[in-house]
Amino acid sequence: MNSHKEVNIPKIEQTILKISNVVKEVAIFIHNNHLFALIYPDFQEAKNRKIIRLENEIRWYAVELYNMKVKNDQKIKGYQIVQTPLPKDAKGEVERSKLEKFMKEQALLCGNMEDEPKDKVYQSIKIFLSTLTAEPITLSSHLELDLHLDSLNYIELFTFIEKSFGVHIDEAQFSQMMIMEVLCHYVNEKKQKITITDINWKTILNEKISFDLIYSSLPIMIYKTLFLPLYKLYFSLKISGSENFPKQPCIIAPSHQSMLDGFILAAALPYNVLKKTFFLAYQIVFDTKIMRPIVQNSQTILIDVNKDLKASMQKSTVPFKNGQNLVVFPEGARSRDRELLEFKKFFAILSIELDIPVVPVVLDGTFEAMPAGKLFPRPSRVIIKYLKPIYPKGLSYDALAAKVKEAIHEEMIKHPLHIK
Repeated sequence: MNSHKEVNIPKIEQTILKISNVVKEVAIFIHNNHLFALIYPDFQEAKNRKIIRLENEIRWYAVELYNMKVKNDQKIKGYQIVQTPLPKDAKGEVERSKLEKFMKEQALLCGNMEDEPKDKVYQSIKIFLSTLTAEPITLSSHLELDLHLDSLNYIELFTFIEKSFGVHIDEAQFSQMMIMEVLCHYVNEKKQKITITDINWKTILNEKISFDLIYSSLPIMIYKTLFLPLYKLYFSLKISGSENFPKQPCIIAPSHQSMLDGFILAAALPYNVLKKTFFLAYQIVFDTKIMRPIVQNSQTILIDVNKDLKASMQKSTVPFKNGQNLVVFPEGARSRDRELLEFKKFFAILSIELDIPVVPVVLDGTFEAMPAGKLFPRPSRVIIKYLKPIYPKGLSYDALAAKVKEAIHEEMIKHPLHIK
């Protein structure tokens, strides 16, 4: 692509390094006609910050933060996280001619089989992990970067280790043992028993947890009364499909384009639905001095993806057990280009194991009103459409997540609000 000839690659690399202290080295080059990044993380810094979702941290708080601020021809369209330093010459500068070869070699590293221990702990954990990933598992496997485990997999792993070996692992500890060998060594040292136990999500979700819902029906009703007319005027807000809410508790699953989404949705929900609805939100975003008073008065449940993963999942079941609804954004992050992101299985697990229907929600137009990186919204047409509920019976986690995404996607294609 000719436009890439004018791109200042060293400047991009310096920008990425300034944005994130979790990135130790980065090299940008043209791959498949797009800007591509090889990123070597600062693993020690990740340990210090107790980050257990390193790929997620690098994607959203390094690559995407950079992409938000530049033109399309300067955006990084792909990246690979590597586990060894980038190739350098005698002067310590990156040897760019070797980057393609280096990238291929890194991709093959996880396939190199090593002599591995035959002890019961290692073999049992390896067998269990093979049910969560199709990647080859070795002593040096990084649980996220090599095996591609996610937060939900970690909860399953923690539970398996606790039930099978009597070893409790919290997230602060876990961030220090992301390599298979280190994890197994820790479990071997701390084990109280060896009783290999099958685990499932129904068992995990039904474990007793000490957590009480904080109701704020009056504040949220006042908020709705005051702000819904303003949103209708400022954003020409149109709402439809309110008749699709079932009488039983449900998961409300909206598309996610902007920081505005939760605020507009809270005002747009029907009164009888809103008063019995809780909102799921990330602690890293909403547990701040500015947002904390809002969270405390908006029936919001905060979760932390780097801490108390299992407890966060279990907290999410409490509204349903009390006859309430829960708003979950299935994408887990805001779209950077108004296209739907991957729908995570989190909401699907809740739906299937608790037999709760899902109401897909098209929330469209907020990307134009307040895209990522903007601090104040501009007038732009916004619509909210509640689609027919989807019931989980007979569906797998992946199938349910795909069905909800497809329902929202088809509606957005059928009735496009903003045409590119």
